[in-house]
Amino acid sequence: MPVIEPGKKAPAFSAKDQDGTTHRLSGFAGKPVVLYFYPKDDTSGCTAEACDFRDLRPDFSKLKAVILGVSPDDERSHQKFIAKHDLNFTLLADVAPEGGEPAICVKYGVWQEKSMYGRKYMGVVRTTYLIDAAGKVAQRWDNVKVPGHAEEVLAAVKALGKG
Repeated sequence: MPVIEPGKKAPAFSAKDQDGTTHRLSGFAGKPVVLYFYPKDDTSGCTAEACDFRDLRPDFSKLKAVILGVSPDDERSHQKFIAKHDLNFTLLADVAPEGGEPAICVKYGVWQEKSMYGRKYMGVVRTTYLIDAAGKVAQRWDNVKVPGHAEEVLAAVKALGKG
């Protein structure tokens, strides 16, 4: 599926977090949601990105914004990642069914063909969506470069509040 364009309704989803609690996008209605997709727990880029969001979480919270990290890792992997890096926000486990693909990643168009050392495979392309309080995509960042990204998303949430 293609990525979701700004102005379009964000696709509904339901997924378990690191503690096995089910979250639905509809449960965050009325608040801005930062939905960021990352390839794998505890890898260098993903750790840097998570730690940046962790460090800015108080600023996001002041704006009533929710941060949700999504990867194909399972709940146990998320628990370890959170404990190791003292993460203070929810990670959703978008685990692919046997022989399938991770549903939320597919819905949001971030499950794409990637290439490393000449080998092609399917994986998560680092992407962030800012979903407004009405459930529409306000902004999307593709092929995210981690340095400065969380600050850029925070600035977009602030601008959303002024709009």
